[in-house]
Amino acid sequence: MIEQTTPAGATGALVVLATRNQGKVRELRALLASLPGLEAVDLETAVIDAVAAGCSEIPETGVTFEENSLIKAREVARQTGLPAVADDSGLAVEVLGGAPGIFSARWAGTQASDEANLQLLLEQLADISDEHRAAAFVCAASLVLPSGDEYVEHGRLQGTLLRAPRGDGGFGYDPILQPLGESRSCAELSMQEKNAISHRGKAFAALAPRIAAVLQAAR
Repeated sequence: MIEQTTPAGATGALVVLATRNQGKVRELRALLASLPGLEAVDLETAVIDAVAAGCSEIPETGVTFEENSLIKAREVARQTGLPAVADDSGLAVEVLGGAPGIFSARWAGTQASDEANLQLLLEQLADISDEHRAAAFVCAASLVLPSGDEYVEHGRLQGTLLRAPRGDGGFGYDPILQPLGESRSCAELSMQEKNAISHRGKAFAALAPRIAAVLQAAR
């Protein structure tokens, strides 16, 4: 375990967000903001000593969202000695049998940008008619405690894939997924609107009582 680094000015119980994806960091902070007394720190802050020493990305070797979420949270809890929350999420397209799935972030290659992943998917679905463009964002959110206790919750946002990106909010595939019952893409929703219906919002809402219990135990 690396030397624990507590952010200056931290006043609440610390929970580490096990991600370096700044889009996710913003969403997770917003989702956890309703828990008073919680100090949610990101990886760059919580494990700054390890980062300076060249700490590599945590390999996501699982074959499901749940496995990858737990892999990340377990490793960060081990490194920091703090409770860690993580999620693994992606886009599941029905006509592709659930792909890109766990490969969503690297659909166009291991170093591909969000835009490259999105454009490749649109190209692959160019000939698919509107009635067969059903898709969903899927999320597994986990909490791992230094004691070894683990909790996992799931969330899903059903929708349909647009033929061209719309909106400049969010990240990843947000510009091309239109939630059921909506006329806008996820990237056209405010963060508050998106979190209220999103796969990640649902998963972390279900996980929140577990995180609240951690806060209670820390008091």
